[in-house]
Amino acid sequence: MESLLQTRACFVFFSLVLTLYLFIFFLLLHLRRKKVLCNCEICYAYLSSSWSKDFNNLCDWYTHLLQKSPSQTIRIHVLDNTITANPENVQHILKSRFENYPKGKPFSMIVGDLLGKGIFNVDGELWHFQRKVASSELASFSIRTYAFEIVTNEIKSRLLPFLSSIAVKDSSNVVDLQEVFRRFSFDNICKFSFGLDPCYLESSLPISVFANSFDLASKLSAERAMVALPLVWKIKRLLNVGTEKKLKQAIKTLNILAMEVIMRKRKLGFSTQKDLLSRFMTCINDDNHLRDIVISFILAGRDTMASALTTFFLLVAHHPQVMLKIRDESEKFIPPNQDLASYNQIREMHYLHAAVYESMRLYPPVQFDSKFALNDDVLADGMFVKKGTRVTYHPYAMGRMEKIWGQNCMEFRPERWLNCGTFCPQCPYKYPVFQAGSRVCLGKELALVEMKMVALSVLRKFDFELVSPGAAPQFDPGLTAMLRGGLQVGFKNR
Repeated sequence: MESLLQTRACFVFFSLVLTLYLFIFFLLLHLRRKKVLCNCEICYAYLSSSWSKDFNNLCDWYTHLLQKSPSQTIRIHVLDNTITANPENVQHILKSRFENYPKGKPFSMIVGDLLGKGIFNVDGELWHFQRKVASSELASFSIRTYAFEIVTNEIKSRLLPFLSSIAVKDSSNVVDLQEVFRRFSFDNICKFSFGLDPCYLESSLPISVFANSFDLASKLSAERAMVALPLVWKIKRLLNVGTEKKLKQAIKTLNILAMEVIMRKRKLGFSTQKDLLSRFMTCINDDNHLRDIVISFILAGRDTMASALTTFFLLVAHHPQVMLKIRDESEKFIPPNQDLASYNQIREMHYLHAAVYESMRLYPPVQFDSKFALNDDVLADGMFVKKGTRVTYHPYAMGRMEKIWGQNCMEFRPERWLNCGTFCPQCPYKYPVFQAGSRVCLGKELALVEMKMVALSVLRKFDFELVSPGAAPQFDPGLTAMLRGGLQVGFKNR
């Protein structure tokens, strides 16, 4: 009996050792096939994070590599990722060979827990359907009027009063302007998208469980994409440990609150409401699908707007001559006794429009965008792309390319967009801040109007200065570019 037990024990031990050996063997084969063990200079710098000795941000290191590349294209082997800042390649990906570069299953898996089957995470018929509905609604005069009314009311009733409470005559109080804009844009997008007011931008700066859970889920989802071996986060998700456990809890909170929004809309009625969710609810009955649409709306309208406004004021603070020109231009169209600009007045301000475009050239809210190749392909610059691998175009790096914007590409110069005082748009494939081609941002015009309204309203009423003007921008990991530590600004009434 004892001999039998010893034999079984040996067999179990041998089986465990063999299983472990086979696991390690096949893992090494997988790593070799995926080139995760690549020891080239770029891959070593990525895996060891040695790039951080010379650069504050990963996007700055990528920019440096792309600037050195003759074709403005590089390959990160450990990520199976081809990264480009070449406008011809961008046109190839977003237009010429659009069908070969969908979001793809790898991307959908990375952000799928958060975005589900929302428009930013799907391809094919589901994407076409959501885009068709959203395009029809966002193009209507009534929805644009509705959006403008909401923005105007939010600025007048919340943003300006809040900043006025910060700015005390003859003194300077400090506020995190990025946090202010995140709260402002959260209130605004919730009103516009759902017809509900979370009252997030109040003098008491209340805590929002929904907003905080969304921030955490966005951050942790983005970190998945930075892992050289996806198997790591997949195992953590399977075991429900570490960051994956936190992500699961954050998404659970989002799901509960999103469903509350949907149920409230059903209870109050939606057929006569103006908000976007109500319009989608007339043709979609699946609450899980509606939940994904809710999350997508917030991603589209909250953090991107807050990011764009924050870096706009960062740049204007370093270039007071731009602020003066915007104020001078506004005086030509807006009477001194008028509080806020009208829609038609905003449209006449070409320098303001140019300043907004120039700001996003240097600091796009979404620094890069990735697709996955359905089939083998060759980019416009001759770079071979293997089926199933990731292809990324990099608007942040593109805004810093001499080949695209000239020797003064690092300068903040709104004038580069003007010809005799009139705004002149550039090719969307050299400025893919709003994407381009079939996936061009549907909310582009609404976003530009909102950004210009906020920027002009604040600049006309306040003087401001940065608390740490010499600090180089550092970005937190996330789906959108948010400044680490925010933007600390001192305000004064003019």
